[in-house]
Amino acid sequence: MSNAVGWLDGAWGVVLLSVLVLLVVGWYLSYLAARLDRLHHRVETSRAALETRLARRAAVALEVSRALGPPEGERLRLAASRMVRAPDAPVSEAGENLLARALHQAFPDADRVNRLRADPATGELLDELVLAGERVRMARRFHNDAVSHAQRMRRKRVVRWAKLAGTAQMPQMVEIDDSSPDGLA
Repeated sequence: MSNAVGWLDGAWGVVLLSVLVLLVVGWYLSYLAARLDRLHHRVETSRAALETRLARRAAVALEVSRALGPPEGERLRLAASRMVRAPDAPVSEAGENLLARALHQAFPDADRVNRLRADPATGELLDELVLAGERVRMARRFHNDAVSHAQRMRRKRVVRWAKLAGTAQMPQMVEIDDSSPDGLA
């Protein structure tokens, strides 16, 4: 029995301990890389969902602009058509904020909205616009949450040292005005 314990004290013990440490470190780095990959995939998926929701809101806003008189209807039509033309392009925060301002100017109070609701077709469009706005807010919240988790993981020292993110760009938050106009709230 003393021979069995004796070999652990020599070179074999060091080799065995080194292999064990390398296996644990390799497993941990592999775990972190897989988690980071899942977080990046979540960011991409949530970004695509957000872009879809933004395109839908712009399309509905464009339809609603036809029921409004000048100048609000024209301003809303211009802002919405600018965002509808490029649904596959990256989110233009300036364009989305312009659309949000146009929505706020078009629906400043409930009186105007109530007059528009007198027409059932316009009322349905307004309901759809409210729903599209809620979905944009939810999609942006999910996206920014996913970005926050990915950024937090990428800031970990071991992730940076081992270069586990590779050449992937740092995910960015989407900061747009997604508040609901007073008249539609």
